[in-house]
Amino acid sequence: MKRLLIPLLFANLVCYDMHAAQFEDAATSVKNMGVGWNAGNRLDANSGAVDNMWIEAWTDRSPASYETAWGQPVITRELIHMFKEAGFNAIRVPVTWYPHMGKVDVDVVKNNAGDYVGVWNQQTWTDYTVDGAWMARVREVVDYVIDEGMYCILNVHHDTGSSSAAWLRADMGVYQQQIERYRSLWEQIAAEFRDYDEHLLFEAYNEMLDSYSSWCYASFASPGQYNLNSASDSYQAINSYAQAFVDVVRATGGNNAERNLVVNTYGACSGEGTWSGHLLEPLQNLKVPQDTAAPGHIILGVHSYPSSTTVTQAEMAADDLISIVNSNLKNKGVPVIIGEWGLSTDKGNPKYDEIFCGFARHLVSRCKEEGIGTYLWMEVADGNDCAVPRWTKPDLRDAIVTGYYGDEGYQGLTDIEMDDDCADAPYYNLQGMRIGQPTQPGIYIRNGRKVFVR
Repeated sequence: MKRLLIPLLFANLVCYDMHAAQFEDAATSVKNMGVGWNAGNRLDANSGAVDNMWIEAWTDRSPASYETAWGQPVITRELIHMFKEAGFNAIRVPVTWYPHMGKVDVDVVKNNAGDYVGVWNQQTWTDYTVDGAWMARVREVVDYVIDEGMYCILNVHHDTGSSSAAWLRADMGVYQQQIERYRSLWEQIAAEFRDYDEHLLFEAYNEMLDSYSSWCYASFASPGQYNLNSASDSYQAINSYAQAFVDVVRATGGNNAERNLVVNTYGACSGEGTWSGHLLEPLQNLKVPQDTAAPGHIILGVHSYPSSTTVTQAEMAADDLISIVNSNLKNKGVPVIIGEWGLSTDKGNPKYDEIFCGFARHLVSRCKEEGIGTYLWMEVADGNDCAVPRWTKPDLRDAIVTGYYGDEGYQGLTDIEMDDDCADAPYYNLQGMRIGQPTQPGIYIRNGRKVFVR
């Protein structure tokens, strides 16, 4: 039987029989993801406001109308392949589902400003069924990623957040009202992707906020900027959604019985900053969902967008983030990913790109050391460049890739298929000298092909 040496891209160099393979645990999955990218502002695009449902009012509501609504071209296989060739091994696919669930009735009316707008009558929103054409497009994009041998995170995105159309809130009252719809949504997603292998992960929700739309920590936007009872209610709701998500996915069976699942903190807050004693509460109050059916298959997630005016300051921000994550999430005994990261520094700063590249290389390098996954939010490939496809910021790409692989970069590593036992194939250094078994991580030659050993 042939044996396949996988995955050389980010994992240890090992041989295994494909027919005997078992789902890797969450920690192994995060390690094998390497560096990732968000295909954002595409399948997550939506109208946002219940009193201005412009996509529904003024387009044909086709999948492409939504995917391109926020100025991005449709995702192509060539775009995903470009990331694979550069050394990325994971793509997060944000998806907003509410416009495609059941019948979204929109009435076009004249508002107080005299403009015609689409107003969503949510009272008629009673059918939970996801539109078949939308699900097919989501599956097509997921397949682009999986077919490249990459990891894919599929989520529920702007169904949460601060917009008035966000129907999922970290509020126990809203939880009770929406839990049936939420469970139905995940039952449909999980059933659609039940047979996909370990390269596909599900993420329960994106940045879920309370009814005040509080960022940073629960109840921050309340009249008093903090209310203990309100905050406690929000953290209870987050934990309730997370547990329901795990229970629903596991109950669908198939590969979902062991699939690795991602749960974010309240608002995906990272706890960064020292200006309030409440900043760490989203991390401290997040409970790891009970998962007796598949222990070791839960991943926790946060997002981070620090503002820095120098490279040194940006690197310090990366170190602070990792310290907070280690002390408040990894100490729960589960691996962590930074599902979105970027730099919120004013882009008018003449040193913005320099600061971003310094931050990117340092963050990716340090997170690799600490076993934390990283997913850049867009930017490195954006807008019309994605249709070519080409890199919008090749310097940022290089900073990320060298941050993960070192100064030599990715160098077009490939999988190797061999008929003989993997242990019999010798290693050579890049100068062609036979070295025997590698004792250090790095790039080597084996069977005439480049391989990466961690």
